[in-house]
Amino acid sequence: MADTTRIPPTEVTGAYGAIVKFAARKMTGKVPDSVGVLWHHRAVMKDAMGIGGKVEKWHELDPDLATFAGMAAAATVGCSFCLDLNYFTAHNRGVDDAKVREVPRWREASVFTELERQVMEYAEAASQTPPAVTDELSDALLAQLGPAALIELAARVAFMNMSARMNVALGIRSEHFADSCDLPPLPAPSVAATA
Repeated sequence: MADTTRIPPTEVTGAYGAIVKFAARKMTGKVPDSVGVLWHHRAVMKDAMGIGGKVEKWHELDPDLATFAGMAAAATVGCSFCLDLNYFTAHNRGVDDAKVREVPRWREASVFTELERQVMEYAEAASQTPPAVTDELSDALLAQLGPAALIELAARVAFMNMSARMNVALGIRSEHFADSCDLPPLPAPSVAATA
């Protein structure tokens, strides 16, 4: 991956580096090359990881819906790293592989419930520039999820946008985590997600 990032990775060193590498190996089985890219600005990396850890502790939104929303946002932005990592972690958490695999093309896939589709539609709409969430979609989700879960949905999508847009801007791409689980490759995002 080093030749594809816009900033060459550097060696991750020191006591804090050892902690970061341990955590990365625990989560993915290896130290992603992207850690070496972000190591150039440790405060940004530490704060982004810290926010990500806090996001994972939220619990008002169903975890499967949270996964689908994050991946739909990543597909909209075009972050192959985020899609691959979330596919891998969802598999390890026991989320339905058939559904997770289809998130990038959720509009064409027949495996999702109406609520799951609305959550992914919301994630896509919130990931547009400018955001395109409609009152009708928000009202429908508010009625089904409640205010706390809808706030969490919006915040999770916003965090994924921060992460995905940073990764895309830095040239950080998929590191094929899902391959280590023998998961079939994700399909290409639907045309609506990339328009």
